[in-house]
Amino acid sequence: MILERQETRDMAFISDQQEARLLFDRKLGDMRPKLHRYCARMAGSAVDGEDIVQEALIKAVEAYGRTPIDNAESWLFRIAHNAAMDFLRRRRRQEAVHSEEDPESAVDETASAVSRHAAAAALRTFMHLPVAQRGVVILMDVLGYSLREVGDITGLTIPAVKAALHRGRGRLRELADNSGERPALDDADLDRLAAYADRFNAHDFDAVRNMLADDVALELVSRTRMSGRKEVSRYFGNYAGINDWKLIPGLVDGRPALLVFNPGMPQAPPSYFVTIEWEGGHIKGIRDFRHARYAAECAEMTSPIYRRKLDEPS
Repeated sequence: MILERQETRDMAFISDQQEARLLFDRKLGDMRPKLHRYCARMAGSAVDGEDIVQEALIKAVEAYGRTPIDNAESWLFRIAHNAAMDFLRRRRRQEAVHSEEDPESAVDETASAVSRHAAAAALRTFMHLPVAQRGVVILMDVLGYSLREVGDITGLTIPAVKAALHRGRGRLRELADNSGERPALDDADLDRLAAYADRFNAHDFDAVRNMLADDVALELVSRTRMSGRKEVSRYFGNYAGINDWKLIPGLVDGRPALLVFNPGMPQAPPSYFVTIEWEGGHIKGIRDFRHARYAAECAEMTSPIYRRKLDEPS
């Protein structure tokens, strides 16, 4: 009888653990777009932001169960913030992490006009801010966290948060009317992307497969990964059965990419994008953001030819 009661308690404990893990996994999925908004702005790129998010989620899964979690959202943002800092160090673009404290700096936590300005700023604009200012402005003006929450996430004192916010907002205002020249798609990139897009749009997937390297790798972001020409070839069959896409060569945060439009909504912006990596004239890597459309919400996507292309018959 005692053994039966112990077994019942053990089963209940396992059930509670399983339910807690399911809730945790659901929280990770729900938080992913918000984490990306932060990481993309920290990195100045929607694509790099996704790399940071993936690294942060892996670290969160590894850390789960090792320590009590009082506030899952703050805990996840601390991990994402640290992952972003690691990324920036690896990329050797680290700027000053800590601003000098300035207790006299006045901070209006409800400065709606400033917040709207920060939220609308292009990703690459944030790269002009020192890291501490960048993180604080994004967390407060883009994501809406309080001073105390920003301090908990970044590890800065409240006076340091205020100082970084004050200076970061001022710098963004200075940059607002001085965006500089926009990057352009060079002829070589345009020709390669156009060749891929033309075949893809014509549903000539055999011709697209012929462009693949033998060791090609595919990432369907937030869904699956494939490797090798044979396995990746299955990916194109999925597109054959749907008609809500048309590929147009363009730029995503200054990088060559394929912008994906919905032909049924010609005035709408791109729904998502696909990046292609080339090697020796063949496709070495494909990264498709169809199932991670949150990345397109903050990416700077441009194409000089998309209006003309959308008017052409498929």
